[in-house]
Amino acid sequence: MFNYNFKGLRHVATAVVTTAVLTTSVAAQDVRIGAMREGSSWYVFAATLEQIIEPILGENSVEVIARGGGIANPMVVQGGKAEIALSNKASAVWASEGNEGVYEGMSAPDIRALVGGLNSVYVGAMARKAFTDKMGTTDLAEIMSSGQPVRVLMKPVGSSAVPVANMIFEGLGTSAEEIKANGGDIIQVGTGQIPDQMRNGNADIYIDTMIKGHPTITEVALTADVVFLDVPQPAMDVLEKNGLTPGSYGPDWYKGQSTATTGANLGTVLIANASLDEDTAYQITKAIIENAEQLKSSHGAWARFDPKAAMLPENVGIELHPGALRYYREAGLM
Repeated sequence: MFNYNFKGLRHVATAVVTTAVLTTSVAAQDVRIGAMREGSSWYVFAATLEQIIEPILGENSVEVIARGGGIANPMVVQGGKAEIALSNKASAVWASEGNEGVYEGMSAPDIRALVGGLNSVYVGAMARKAFTDKMGTTDLAEIMSSGQPVRVLMKPVGSSAVPVANMIFEGLGTSAEEIKANGGDIIQVGTGQIPDQMRNGNADIYIDTMIKGHPTITEVALTADVVFLDVPQPAMDVLEKNGLTPGSYGPDWYKGQSTATTGANLGTVLIANASLDEDTAYQITKAIIENAEQLKSSHGAWARFDPKAAMLPENVGIELHPGALRYYREAGLM
């Protein structure tokens, strides 16, 4: 079994949960939505959902938690610090199964799915063109097996892109430790620092989630001369084994991307704690499916959401909440 030794993950998840507790005080029947920071597509979705379900659940009954992320949110829901949250499908599966390599012994056996297939979240790679010109190739497998120093840029622990990057390394026969041993580096910085790292030539390859309109990726592509790299098949095999779906993103999502680029889709699913009462889960699921167009128009990232596929196993990854299951059956979708 792979093990990526993310020693800070438990602290990240605990910090998110603690912050949520300290800053959120709600009655038992209220609903907190775990999202991400303000301005992210997940925050926009959660804020739009709040507007849709609050009239149904009651005035001041819904609150968006503007922190968390794909790795942290399943644990926030498991810990009861949010009733529902957005999660990557893959990380929901990892958390539910207690994946040792990602969650270091933690697990979230009490999370359930409400709505899946909300949007595609591809993880992919890009590189400074000057670097690929120097290497004489844009083949990521050749680059990583060259033995030459490679500086890989990614977000800090807590981002879903981090375990995926390590899975890519595994599939290509290397690791973060070997990259460093070859004179390279693994650079992990906050989102706001990433464009400068690429513009200033401090990193060679950048691995992240590739969502259409992603502000960080867009800025990097506009301000640095970059090329987009396909994820090679050996790495894709490892990613698929770990719950991601092979696919491609683009073309023309970003400057410099003239053709579609191969990546792996983490997926997005709205999850709930199993303790969420059945009627509330039913109402939230119903509201999303029957207001799909409003949610899709709130941000370009959600434009391809197909409500008729929201309950499919390949889109939810984990067991459906009984309230969601009841809605899908009553609506004739199952």
